Amino acid sequence: MNQDQKIILVVDDEPLNLTIICEYLEFAEAGYQWKTAEDGATAWKMLEQAPHQYAAILLDRMMPRMDGMDVLSRINGHPVLKEVPVIMQTACASKEDIEEGIKAGAYYYLTKPFKEEALVSIVRTAVNDQLRYLNIRRALDRNRFTLGLLQSCRFQFRSLNEARDLSTLLAQACPDPETAITGFNELMINAVEHGNLGIGYDEKGLLNETGNWEKEVNRRLGLPEMRSKQVEVTFERCNGEIHVHITDQGEGFDSTPYLEISAKRGSDNHGRGIALARLISFKRLEYLGKGNRVLAVINAPAPAQTEE
Repeated sequence: MNQDQKIILVVDDEPLNLTIICEYLEFAEAGYQWKTAEDGATAWKMLEQAPHQYAAILLDRMMPRMDGMDVLSRINGHPVLKEVPVIMQTACASKEDIEEGIKAGAYYYLTKPFKEEALVSIVRTAVNDQLRYLNIRRALDRNRFTLGLLQSCRFQFRSLNEARDLSTLLAQACPDPETAITGFNELMINAVEHGNLGIGYDEKGLLNETGNWEKEVNRRLGLPEMRSKQVEVTFERCNGEIHVHITDQGEGFDSTPYLEISAKRGSDNHGRGIALARLISFKRLEYLGKGNRVLAVINAPAPAQTEE
C-alpha cells in the first residue's frame, strides 16, 4: 500500500448507511478517499482487482450474496489483503461475535448505530496502526538468523520509539517474528503510556479521538518527574520456551478485564491490544504482582541438531 493513499473501502447493503458513512469520512477532513460496495461479492471483486489500493476496509457483517464473515475469510487468506485492517460494523456485539470476528482477522468493531466521532476515531486508529505495523514489518528481516541464537539479555528503555525498536529486535529472536512483534509492541508501549506515564483508559480514548495521543506521550516523557522512569525487559530462552518479562515503574493495574475480549469495549478506539496479544502472539500471558510486570511466553523448540 502506498502510504500517501488513504482509500477506505466501505461495504454495506443499505444505500442510506453508505451515504452517511461517506459523509462522516468527508467531514473528518483527514484526507481519506473512499470507494463503496453494496454487497460482499462486489466488495471482494474490487479487493481482488486492486489489493494494494486500500488503507482500511469498513465491512458490514450481515449482507446478501456474500456476508461480512465470508469476505473476511477471503481477505485473511489473501497474501496482500490480510495486512489491511478490517473494521467490522455490526449490530451483533456479544463477546462471542466479537471474538469470532477477531479470530477471523477483524480487530476493530463498530456497533450500530454509531456516531460520527466513533467512526472517524476508529478509522483513524486502524489506519495509523497499520502504517506503524508496516514500518515495523520492514525492519524484521534484519539480523533474523543471528538473533535466533540469542539465549538471554536485559534491556531498559523509556520512549515509544525505543519500545518499537526493541519489539522488532526481540521478535527477530523468535520462531515467528511477525506474530511475536504484535504482542511485544503492544506490551512495551502499554508499559510506557499506561505504566510509567499514567495515561488512563478514558484519557487515551479522548487522545485517540483528537489525534493527540503520541504528542501527549512525548510531552509527558519530557516532564522532570518522568525523566528517570524506565521500562525493564528481560529475555530468556529455556526448556523449549522464550520468557520475556516487561516491568514498568507505574502503580500497576487490574489486568483481568483486559485479558479477554470485551463486547462493551468492542467499538472503543483502543483497549483490545492486551487481549489480542494473548490470543495471537503468545502461548501464555500473565500479569504479576500489582500489575506492573507481565510475563509473555512463546513456544521455541530447539532446532534439531545435524551431524556433519
